[in-house]
Amino acid sequence: MMNTNNKAKLPRKKGKSLFSRIVAWLHLWPSIVAGVILVVVSISGTVIVYCDEIMDFSAGEAKYVQVPDHAQRVSSDILKANFSKANPGYDISEFVFFKDPGRSVRIRAFNPKGPKLAMVYADPYTGKIIAKDESLQFFFVMAHFHASFLAGKTGGWIVALATIVFVISTITGLILWWPKRWNKTTRQASFTIKWKARFKRFNYDLHNVYGFYSLIVCFILGTTGLIIFFEPLMETTVKMTNGTTEHMMDTLPKLDSAKTAKDIVPFAYEVLAKSGEKEVSIWNFERKKLGAYIFTSGKVGLKSIEHASIDVYDMYTGKEIPIDKKYLQHEKTENVVWQLHMGQWWGQIGKLSTFLAGIIATSLPITGFLIWWGRRKKPSKKKKEVKNHHKHRTSVHQEQTV
Repeated sequence: MMNTNNKAKLPRKKGKSLFSRIVAWLHLWPSIVAGVILVVVSISGTVIVYCDEIMDFSAGEAKYVQVPDHAQRVSSDILKANFSKANPGYDISEFVFFKDPGRSVRIRAFNPKGPKLAMVYADPYTGKIIAKDESLQFFFVMAHFHASFLAGKTGGWIVALATIVFVISTITGLILWWPKRWNKTTRQASFTIKWKARFKRFNYDLHNVYGFYSLIVCFILGTTGLIIFFEPLMETTVKMTNGTTEHMMDTLPKLDSAKTAKDIVPFAYEVLAKSGEKEVSIWNFERKKLGAYIFTSGKVGLKSIEHASIDVYDMYTGKEIPIDKKYLQHEKTENVVWQLHMGQWWGQIGKLSTFLAGIIATSLPITGFLIWWGRRKKPSKKKKEVKNHHKHRTSVHQEQTV
């Protein structure tokens, strides 16, 4: 017979700290609320990563021309006249010239009434318009859908708030992922996926392990997106890199209609000959108000330029205009932010890393929701303790009556 004076004692377990509970709450509930938005933003951003390669593929043979024996390129007037004739209603926003003599001139075109965008390819030796590729329009729409759901400022704010949640979830996710003790078992659970496990465990591993591997890139994508959206953040970033918030164009000579400008086509190829890069870009908008040519050499992408180098020349004399480093740093910083956001930061390795991180980022709200859904019906810890306590008391009572 047991002593009736003895009282059953429940084992006391240490509960989670306040910090742990806050981290868990911040990781779960804001992500649940913003989950659908984050899925849409992530998948649309992932589609854009390889936009340059897809547009190049879509252009096909239009990228190349037959080089004549006595190669002489046409003037910009002929090029623009042929462009306008073949594309009524369209205007030119950017020229891209290539060092390879067998490459056509790439013209970024837009229709202000559309708005519609296209890449137009022209033969630099004959001025003939070879092709008009409208795949750019798809990526233009997708980029604006990614940034604002095509809903203007309101959509932009919705995406920005969801992005803040995403950045917070990367930080809190790392804290939750970090094992309390490092040993063989925790290392295996933290870095590997049990492919043959049951669905709940498999889904948990997808969220936990892949979330860790993509964490740095996801954090960069989120923060650069916020820097692009919030102008004060961009200005702060520029200042931190020793740049000025003033724009370089404000310091350049203005357009003088009384003077004759140098032809942009031969001049662009002169700049390319001096450059170590294979491509050079010049925006047509700037030519309509400035008395200077701003050439950006490097691998020219849709929103950023890899290995960007800026050279500025007087439009009328062809003389190089020295630019203060603080203005160049401004342009460089903005370009780097866009490179990081577009995945154009380490060639194809950067693109692949960003693409894979985008796929994982798309899956994280889904796998996270499934983890929460699978756990929500489980009894709470307190209920379990009360239930176990009642069982224990019943057992003790039965023994006492023996």
